[in-house]
Amino acid sequence: MYYEKLDVWRRSKSLAVSVYKHLAHLRDFGFKDQITRSVLSVSSNIAEGSERFYIKEKKQFFSIAKGSIGEFKSQTYVGIEIGYVKPEHGKCWLIEAEAISKMLGKYISVIK
Repeated sequence: MYYEKLDVWRRSKSLAVSVYKHLAHLRDFGFKDQITRSVLSVSSNIAEGSERFYIKEKKQFFSIAKGSIGEFKSQTYVGIEIGYVKPEHGKCWLIEAEAISKMLGKYISVIK
């Protein structure tokens, strides 16, 4: 399976691009590093899992991606509250992150 064809990979990659662009000029490098690592981890783990041969490994990497999207959601809430993330961007990110999380959950449950 080529991960580039997976809707969940495309959407998670687009989310990461949006986050990187929105936070490009943020000077709090600790926060910026943490939130960008978590969102980038989603598409990266989907890609890595898709390239694995064994079902157990595929599920593991997709599970890691699901955990990373949860981490990203938490950081987005914080970013909105402290003023680093504009509420309109944050709300869109949270909606997309929830959709990605659900897609990952379904994918994990059907991998055989």
